Amino acid sequence: MVSKTDDIPASVPDCSPVERAEDGDTAPKKTCPCEHSAAAVVMNGDGGHDQAEEAEPKQDGSGDTDPGDDSNEQEVIVIQDTGFTVKIQAPGTEPFDLQVSPQEMVQEIHQVLMDREDTCHRTCFSLQLDGNVLDNFAELKSIEGLQEGSLLKVVEEPYTVREARIHVRHIRDLLKSLDPSDAYNGVDCNSLSFLSVFTDGDLGDSGKRKKKGSELEQIDCTPPEHILPSSKDRPLVPLQPQNKDWKPLQCLKVLTMSGWNPPPGNRKMHGDLMYLYVVTVEERHVSITASTRGFYLNQSTTYTFNPKPANPSFLSHSLVELLSQISPAFKKNFTSLQKKRVQRHPFERIATPFQVYSWTAPQIDHAMDCVRAEDAYTSRLGYEEHIPGQTRDWNEELQTTRELPRKNLPERLLRERAIFKVHSDFAAAATRGAMAVIDGNVMAINPGEETRMQMFIWNNIFFSLGFDVRDHYKELGGDAAAHAAPTNDLNGVRAYGAVDVEGLYTLGTVVVDYRGYRVTAQSIIPGILEREQEQSVIYGSIDFGKTVVSHPKYLELLEKTSRPLKVQRHSVLNEKDTAVELCSSVECKGIIGNDGRHYILDLLRTFPPDLNFLPVEGEELSPESKKQGFPRQHRHRLACLRQELIEAFVEHRYLLFMKMAALQLMQQKANKESKAASLPESITAESEPDIKPEAAPEASEKACEAASTAFDSLTSSEFTSTPEETASEAALGHETPSKSQETSPTENAAVPTVTNGTHEPTIPESKKGGCDHPLEGKEVAETIPGLAQAKELAESLAADDGSGIDPKSREVVLNACKAVGSISNTSFDIRFNPDIFSPGVRFPENSAEEIQKQKQLLKDAAAFLVSCQIPSLIKDCLDHTALPMDGATLTEALHQRGINVRYLGNVLEFVDKMPAKPQLEHVYRIGITELITRCTKHIFKTYLQGVELSALSAAVSHFLNCFLSSFPDAVAHLPADELVSRKKNKKRRNRVPGGGDNTAWASLTPSELWKNITTEALSYYHFTLQCESVDQAVEKYGLQKIILLREISVKAGIQILIKEYNFDSRHKPALTEEDILNIFPVVKHVNPKASDAFHFFQSGQAKVQQGFLKEGCELINEALNLFNNVYGAMHVEICACLRLLARLNYIMGDHPEALSNQQKAVLMSERVLGIEHPNTIQEYMHLALYCFANGQLSTALKLLYRARYLMLLVCGEDHPEMALLDSNIGLVLHGVMEYDLSLRFLENALSINSKYHGPRSLKVALSHHLVARVYESKAEFRSALQHEKEGYTIYKNQVGEAHEKTRESSEYLKYLTQQAVALQRTMNEIYKNGSNASIMPLKFTAPSMASVLEQLNIINGIIFIPLSQKDLENLKAEVQRRQQLQDSGKAEEQQEDGQLALEDKLPVDD
Repeated sequence: MVSKTDDIPASVPDCSPVERAEDGDTAPKKTCPCEHSAAAVVMNGDGGHDQAEEAEPKQDGSGDTDPGDDSNEQEVIVIQDTGFTVKIQAPGTEPFDLQVSPQEMVQEIHQVLMDREDTCHRTCFSLQLDGNVLDNFAELKSIEGLQEGSLLKVVEEPYTVREARIHVRHIRDLLKSLDPSDAYNGVDCNSLSFLSVFTDGDLGDSGKRKKKGSELEQIDCTPPEHILPSSKDRPLVPLQPQNKDWKPLQCLKVLTMSGWNPPPGNRKMHGDLMYLYVVTVEERHVSITASTRGFYLNQSTTYTFNPKPANPSFLSHSLVELLSQISPAFKKNFTSLQKKRVQRHPFERIATPFQVYSWTAPQIDHAMDCVRAEDAYTSRLGYEEHIPGQTRDWNEELQTTRELPRKNLPERLLRERAIFKVHSDFAAAATRGAMAVIDGNVMAINPGEETRMQMFIWNNIFFSLGFDVRDHYKELGGDAAAHAAPTNDLNGVRAYGAVDVEGLYTLGTVVVDYRGYRVTAQSIIPGILEREQEQSVIYGSIDFGKTVVSHPKYLELLEKTSRPLKVQRHSVLNEKDTAVELCSSVECKGIIGNDGRHYILDLLRTFPPDLNFLPVEGEELSPESKKQGFPRQHRHRLACLRQELIEAFVEHRYLLFMKMAALQLMQQKANKESKAASLPESITAESEPDIKPEAAPEASEKACEAASTAFDSLTSSEFTSTPEETASEAALGHETPSKSQETSPTENAAVPTVTNGTHEPTIPESKKGGCDHPLEGKEVAETIPGLAQAKELAESLAADDGSGIDPKSREVVLNACKAVGSISNTSFDIRFNPDIFSPGVRFPENSAEEIQKQKQLLKDAAAFLVSCQIPSLIKDCLDHTALPMDGATLTEALHQRGINVRYLGNVLEFVDKMPAKPQLEHVYRIGITELITRCTKHIFKTYLQGVELSALSAAVSHFLNCFLSSFPDAVAHLPADELVSRKKNKKRRNRVPGGGDNTAWASLTPSELWKNITTEALSYYHFTLQCESVDQAVEKYGLQKIILLREISVKAGIQILIKEYNFDSRHKPALTEEDILNIFPVVKHVNPKASDAFHFFQSGQAKVQQGFLKEGCELINEALNLFNNVYGAMHVEICACLRLLARLNYIMGDHPEALSNQQKAVLMSERVLGIEHPNTIQEYMHLALYCFANGQLSTALKLLYRARYLMLLVCGEDHPEMALLDSNIGLVLHGVMEYDLSLRFLENALSINSKYHGPRSLKVALSHHLVARVYESKAEFRSALQHEKEGYTIYKNQVGEAHEKTRESSEYLKYLTQQAVALQRTMNEIYKNGSNASIMPLKFTAPSMASVLEQLNIINGIIFIPLSQKDLENLKAEVQRRQQLQDSGKAEEQQEDGQLALEDKLPVDD
């Protein structure tokens, strides 16, 4: 989405429909399980394909390789193409056709029938083929005689109690299908979506009402006042516009279970299953019997039981048929309700895989609901009754899905789908259980102990609270450590789960924060509750390393994970001073369950410690860290590096390793060539046939210099998300950095100094925010002449144990290995020992040198984070490859680069010291907001623990008033006295976890809270906040209270009433207790991945990068099918897939298809990420563009206005992305001839662009041009000329006179000058001759839609190519020709490798 006008491309398609980092962040960028940032693949042009295939064997530590991509594609196609149609005959309806696929189960046809308008009221039926009942769980392909055109009959079956319950539940769901209250209450995976409010229903139908000519007159373009540029008003109510469908038609007044349940024995024997009580809209009260044959009216009343059938009894197989007979209003309203339900886009109704909570909600009337009531008092989870045996054995389900076969694609799909489904069910169950535990609805398994120490079991899930029980974490930081451990453990579970080694099992783990408590939910290892822990642990340590045991089977299993997770196998001493070998940290425990499986748990130290936050006596950190004021004291001693950092660091070292080897080879070669000695066969360098012997010394110098240059730029910017510019430039055949750098190495090329095994790169450029050319792996390979041989040498070393290689070359590799700290001397292999610096862990004497090396490596990694990753993040923010919009996207940007949020203070200080700080103001402001709200969350957590349930809403509203309200003496409303009887409380106080003095919360004051916030910022983030109240914070840092409110609500799980709050009133507090509607849990869990789909997606992106749009499109479509297969219909990754597809459709000219795919992407983003998530805002902008292209102008404007409103709410007006949005709005308004409005938006865009891109940027030139066009339409030629001149000057200075943009601009200037002169003539003529002047007609043109669309495409970074087949061929030829040009004169080997893959292609000791 970055506007590509900065590097105005030639006619080659813009090779980057893969969005900007921020955009594609959600899915594809979230590194694959082996965490090689997808950036490597996504942006590396042709190399991407190889990598995507390569990544497969790495993913499964089990090493079963992928059968190669082609066979894969074949398999997929086979799956897709064999759908067929069957006829379905249901009682009382015409037979209809249904498209099915052989992979489906019979059950899926059941689901379809229960959703169809004409059959939705049936739940208890079987499907029969030629009189044979089909098994519900059979796949269609396994059924004999089922083929194209077969007739399936729907046959009504007798009810059982279970079936009757399911039926009533289903009818209730149909009655509530348009009611949003489930979405507001955050239940059953419902969530909100408002797109249809702005598009008036489905965009697909709007083709019918497209009246091109007359549409212009009807458009009402005036935006609501609050979204106009520089409006200060930030209302909250428009966030959830009223949906007219949501005033649901009332079909019944009451439908509930009767008080006469369950039927007495004599009635059971007549077939009575249960009794219902119904009040119809006509106020008729009836009692209904559910019997085995169906539903009928009985003669009971509220107080007398008479189960005999009434006369008439209206016996019907379905409750709907019965109610339709006794209530005309029911019949009418139910029919229209179902019509509406079916008309809604399926994506508005499908359940999401994980619950999404809304932080605002309107006041909802609470209605009687029998199903909810029943659910609340049973431990069932809504779907439990579909499973035999009532409660699910979560551990068994989680582990058996892992054991499913995965040899070929269909098997893998089935396995990943099962894993994903069980995980999402488990997360839902765990969340519900954790809330029940904190709300006090679950009995502890150790009820005698104090509340903090209690543990719980509910629904086969084990729950523990995040407190330091029995001083377990005393050494590590007590409660702070106990609070951090569960998330660390979850990260460990995530990492081991992603490596996916056969035979090694982890526990299902979910971490829930609710009402100030942290609850860890885990599946239960079979048999663990019957044994003492000491007996069951056969690997690892239960006392942080005092006693340690090991086990050969565990070592063998963990050895397989040690390479992908970079964990070094090492020995530690146990209590008897004997060495014990481990392949993980000591805390990691191995337990063999009663089911014979090898489980590992307590993975909180999977990744090595972060020495910047772990002061150790007598250890010096490297100068880079010390310069930034590290090491710092942290709350606990469990601070560890993120997996992304480890990956980036190793990748960085790998490049360094290759360069060291290449330089040494070049020097050897230069020495040899200058002596004119012949080279040994093994390293004949064909890659440099052009270097004459006498030129050799300079050549090697040049190589050294080039290498150091490349190294220099790499250290500062290699590991950024995606160097979008480079890729697109390379693809567009611009002068690639590699060429320019080979000829003229940058002046301040830094030579990497290597001192005793550590390297301290001197990076003169990183101060300026990194170098100008983020070098891609590929270009690096081309920059350093010796690299190809180095690679070849390294590969051959690994292949034949180095026997056939001369000692000189072996020495080269040895030196390079030493320099980068590899654990092997013959190949590149960096791993970390996670036990270094763990208190209580001792190492054997003989490994002292090894340990020293490891300590150095850890110091280097910590220094790398501070000196490389943070600057690279800032650089990415400067060139807008990273565009955080709110706290969550900022956190994501940090995490992608391996930076923990505890470094937020550092990042902010770094930004503050930058000369370019004005261009980073948005990042600074978002960072400050995030820092303040995180500190507030820490305080809120402990604050809530002291509040009892009856005072919760009062306490939360009081806290928010202290945090945000300008009212200086916020007073808390204590709950009314008659409810709080003091006597009873004394006894009960101990029952709620942590119940201290229950009214202490009421004494909090705003000044005290803000004092605590600044203290917290200093102690946790080492950042000095200069504010003592919310108003000072707003004033000093330019924050917005509504943004602070959103951030704290989302982080703390608070739901507030949607209305306008006046936080600035000094006379009364902003919130009352009635404004707090709910407290939701904040849930962290594992996200299982669809690996095959992901590879297809990446290969598709890579193809698109190279301009092969058709192939790219096919691959992405394929990925979409596979994603759907694994995740179901709703998922963030599917969202990214749909967005890219829509963009491709659009570029290839299929506008309606683009519109339909983008509509799905918007709906899905609203449902899965939230209605105001930054990604949703992006999706709205894309959809508006496609609407405009489809001629739906008013819809396009509504969508853009919605996007602008959301953006104001999420990050405010001062943000680089706002410039793009305002340019879009301005252009559309220009198109509908609203010139004055258009100018307001375009001029705002101009000022934001000038601020964030610098006044000389091409973006600014384009903004000037857009403004000039509007002035031209208004016939204000002087202003138009002024703006166009500015633009022309920028073009001339940036791209030169000859460039087409400069020429276009100068043409336009001429045209404007002519128009201005003509106008002046006419005016003079009028002044001179008065009314009888002969006036030349002036051309005032309204802009054509085509020209507006063209400008829209330019600013949105879409370059069009009219694609006929012939053009496609030419295009491919052109792209290939350019690549050959780039490759010619470079080593042939490189053409084979295509690219220096950053995927450990080097020899590896396995």
